[in-house]
Amino acid sequence: MLTVDDESKVKLLHGFSNKTRIQILECIKDDEKTVSQVVDELQGNQSNISQHLACLKGCGIISGRRNGKYVYYGLRNQRVRDLLTMIDVVLEDVESDITTCENHIV
Repeated sequence: MLTVDDESKVKLLHGFSNKTRIQILECIKDDEKTVSQVVDELQGNQSNISQHLACLKGCGIISGRRNGKYVYYGLRNQRVRDLLTMIDVVLEDVESDITTCENHIV
């Protein structure tokens, strides 16, 4: 059985713990995109989006592929895509509890 230390789990989950990063992941879930394409789709700030992309890349959740002067960002692999899908599946089961949770720390 694979064992991973708790600190590594926390670092991985941190990548999923921000609304903008989740929006970015959903944006690039099916197709690679450049920073400009992500900014346009999310109607965000380029500096802010770039910082979040760097976080996601640093956590190993996404990868960047250079093509000429552009870098195309996409999910690292199918497992990350599956994890995003599984988050949606689990959320369907617990959504009513999450919406009423008074202990959630923002």
